[in-house]
Amino acid sequence: MTSHEARFEPGQYDPDAHRATVDDDRLGAGAEAGSGTGDGPGRGRSAAGAAGAALREFVVVVAMALALSFVVKTWLVQAFYIPSGSMEDTLILNDRVVVNKLVPDVVDVQRGDVIVFQDPGDWLSAVPEVSHGPLRDGVERVLSFVGLLPDTSDNHLIKRVIGLPGDHIVCCDAQGRLTVNGVPLTEAYIKQGDVASSITFDITVPEGKVWVMGDHRSDSEDSRFHDPAGTGAEGSVPIDSITGRAVAKVWPFDRAGWLSRPESTFAEVPAPDAAASTAPSGTTSSGTTPSGTTPSGTRSSGAATPTPSTSN
Repeated sequence: MTSHEARFEPGQYDPDAHRATVDDDRLGAGAEAGSGTGDGPGRGRSAAGAAGAALREFVVVVAMALALSFVVKTWLVQAFYIPSGSMEDTLILNDRVVVNKLVPDVVDVQRGDVIVFQDPGDWLSAVPEVSHGPLRDGVERVLSFVGLLPDTSDNHLIKRVIGLPGDHIVCCDAQGRLTVNGVPLTEAYIKQGDVASSITFDITVPEGKVWVMGDHRSDSEDSRFHDPAGTGAEGSVPIDSITGRAVAKVWPFDRAGWLSRPESTFAEVPAPDAAASTAPSGTTSSGTTPSGTTPSGTRSSGAATPTPSTSN
């Protein structure tokens, strides 16, 4: 030891050692007060901060999910519930379908498409609203608005597009088939046992509209039933009223699958301006006057309720 170094014998006072002891006591007291493994105010503040951060993160995630769901439901896809049998056997009661809302604004509607559209005018009867209480009704309205629950509106229908603007559609030829622009259709999607139509008609689809029919022809209140003049002007559906094209069944799981377009049915149908008329305007190919009279028996309107529920 050098001459200028202090030496302390055991038991003597050491200032540095005292400071270390004081520091150790402070740290120890801090640990007891909540630092380290204690449960004092410091740990409480830390736990509260973590809980607050987790809550803020949860709120942000939920808000983003709601915003994304709203965007998807508004512009991309939407689910609908099938409440009737007008599209059997393609769609049956209680099926849920997903609708591509890019049709017709981005993607053109085509013959054979199964479309959901808004009631073009008094096709559907009024449905009384059922209340489950103000709280539940409010929550359901909010969730429906953002697309997390089916839309409960009852002003949509679901049918198949048979004719596009300018198409000349006649029922029926000698074999009982619809013809579009002079070409007879083989409609494999029609419910077994049904005929193409029990109502004869000879119409031309107006510009900006489509002619629609249900696959369950004997139980579908479609364009045929809403065209009293027999010209196609009133029974055809405005393209602007189309919500989208049904592209898939998603519920129940055992019926899930794609709703493909029957390409072969309409493959030989020419464009309207290239087609030659097969019968004088105002008459069917059988020579009878078109009838706008509803045949006996009740028909499903085909309302589609957005899940939204859609009517037939």
